[in-house]
Amino acid sequence: MHISSMDKMRAFREKYLESRTNTALQILDIGSQEVNGSYKSIFSDQPLWKYQGCDMVEGKNVDIVLTDPYDWKQIKSNSADVIISGQAFEHVEFFWITMLEIARVLKPGGLCCIIAPSGGFEHRYPVDCWRFYPDGFSALAKYAKLSVVESYTQWEDLPQYDNDNNCWHDSVLIARKDRAFGFRDALRQQLIQWSRQL
Repeated sequence: MHISSMDKMRAFREKYLESRTNTALQILDIGSQEVNGSYKSIFSDQPLWKYQGCDMVEGKNVDIVLTDPYDWKQIKSNSADVIISGQAFEHVEFFWITMLEIARVLKPGGLCCIIAPSGGFEHRYPVDCWRFYPDGFSALAKYAKLSVVESYTQWEDLPQYDNDNNCWHDSVLIARKDRAFGFRDALRQQLIQWSRQL
């Protein structure tokens, strides 16, 4: 986890969650396995906040092992206040289906913060498929029926970071779920699941 990504996640917490430190929050970190750091320390310092890491394999900072990245049977609909993910979406082959799961799991009024590179070198883990721009992230939120709160890219190199941090030019999506996940959403999601199996 590079320093500039950690700083962007801290900025999300300060801007959107700092006023909620006295509120119980369920926070899910998607792609949480600790590989050169994790976001856990940013969110686990509040006694009313429950941080849980989710990933595809067991490992450090993984509380929930997802058996399928596109069908999170282990996590109930409308159950998370905040979903975060950083430096994972570029490794997800069908990220738009994962985004539907994020929308399903978020509570109405819940927020997601996704950070992924717009540049940088290939780094397979085990695959490296995508790079993201603000318009792409906004379209992804729209596809999942989430409202875009903020979508941006760190286009310029910043003096506080070295080349290893600046090369990624991370994009950030912050989106909100405005309504509960219902029957029509479940049907749509099931159709997508079936089409993936064809």
